[in-house]
Amino acid sequence: MYRNSKKSIVLPLIISISLLVGIWAGSFFSNETVHYVNNKSYSSGKLDRILDLIDYNYVDSVNVSKITERVIPDLLKDLDPHTVYIPAKDLENVNEDLYGKFGGIGVQFIMHQDTVVVAKVINGGPASKVDIQAGDRIVKLNDTIIAGVKKKNTDIMKSMRGELGTSLTIHIKRRGHKKFLKKELLRAIIPIESVDVAYMINSDLAYIKVDKFAYRTYSEFSKALGKLKTKGMKKLIVDLRGNTGGFLGNAINMVNEFLPDKKLIVYTEGKASPKSEYFSNGSGRYKDIKLVVLIDESSASASEIFAGAIQDNDRGFIIGRRSFGKGLVQQQRDLSDGSALRLTIARYYTPSGRCIQKSYKKGKKDYYSEIFSRFEHGEFTSRDSIHFNDSLKYKTSKGRIVFGGGGIMPDYFVPMDTTKITRYLTRVTDKALVYNFAFTYVDRNRKSFKGKDDYKSILDYSKKQNLFNKFIKFSSSKGVKANSKDIKESREILEIKLYSYIGYFLIDNEGMYPIIRPLDTTIDKAIEVLNSDKNL
Repeated sequence: MYRNSKKSIVLPLIISISLLVGIWAGSFFSNETVHYVNNKSYSSGKLDRILDLIDYNYVDSVNVSKITERVIPDLLKDLDPHTVYIPAKDLENVNEDLYGKFGGIGVQFIMHQDTVVVAKVINGGPASKVDIQAGDRIVKLNDTIIAGVKKKNTDIMKSMRGELGTSLTIHIKRRGHKKFLKKELLRAIIPIESVDVAYMINSDLAYIKVDKFAYRTYSEFSKALGKLKTKGMKKLIVDLRGNTGGFLGNAINMVNEFLPDKKLIVYTEGKASPKSEYFSNGSGRYKDIKLVVLIDESSASASEIFAGAIQDNDRGFIIGRRSFGKGLVQQQRDLSDGSALRLTIARYYTPSGRCIQKSYKKGKKDYYSEIFSRFEHGEFTSRDSIHFNDSLKYKTSKGRIVFGGGGIMPDYFVPMDTTKITRYLTRVTDKALVYNFAFTYVDRNRKSFKGKDDYKSILDYSKKQNLFNKFIKFSSSKGVKANSKDIKESREILEIKLYSYIGYFLIDNEGMYPIIRPLDTTIDKAIEVLNSDKNL
């Protein structure tokens, strides 16, 4: 009955996944500038000759640089989907997530009724040092008014960011203050964290969510595991769902924490790249804890290296849905004008010898739209819809059958949960009404939450405030009329999402993830497996 409404929620998610995996093309980068390959210089080849002829002899004046920028993507179009050219104007932004830092002021913000509102202030950042607070409305940046002028988020971010050490004057309106407050600060390095959250689900079971494999991910991961160990961790869920990859080295170091000495983690090999094998060194601190790894259709690259190494070494169970299927290794070659080429130089192979790279013979468009085909063919809801080629059959260290040629298949399949999805839920989701209601409520009631600095106290307090009925009225005022049947069916989802957003706006991911966990059937399966007698 609600097939169309379910697709209206799921399909935008799939589009986002496809775009994200396309953007996150790399699993290993280095900063080399290479002018010679196999002792052959390409600096004065045919292409350069043609461009020179156009520049000097063409009848009209032309911009050769613009021609070059248009020609390069055509040169790469018949290669694999992950070999990409990055123009100089885009390189800083593309590298930002990988290297995990930028010059900024240290706030997260949202647009609320055409006004920039501070959602979170990063501890130790410039904004925290001048007492900018969550809930502050930013009216002006230097002499530029940004309140009520419908500026794009990207434009506001550009205005806030800049060279390290440069100054920025911020004019803010704070609830309870009649006058505007003026804050002057200096831009500084703002770290981008790649470990979203790490917490104890119960007395001995820990959960850690890794968003990407960036420059600092291993150190963040190691630090988080150390804290969890002091809290009694004996079992661990590593969540790599939605993690589209990053640095190969970090994936290797992270897997090493769980393996005994001399276990193969991954190996790479290419035409001009000799076979390189990476083994555990026995220094891992968590070789004996019970482990599961969560993956889904957008887990790619370094995520698949991590999951493949754990699976092939029979170190832990993989739970979720089949991963993306990226088994190619890139190196970043910086070019003289500030642009870069991320060039595929090798394939990577899991310890059993499988390359999990999916086919790209039909071109890049089909390659990235393949995830839509999976959805249409029912793969997200049924394991039986997945068919592997028997010629790509491999065995783990203990003889279990695994397959190559198209992602990591989990040991325990968990279908996408589309139960309790109604037209009402679809409409309030499309309009982001749960998110907006939660923000508005927190913004108006921050004093009521004073002293409630953990998710349990936030949840307990929120449950007593009759928020669900207030949300239904709020949604009606925004054009979504109440539907008693739909509301009854979707109530659990709506309530938990509402409380989780309140937790997020108050204490970030530490307030959101534990509250929303009851909706996560994949974590439920992970807990079931970890609490069972099933061993590898």
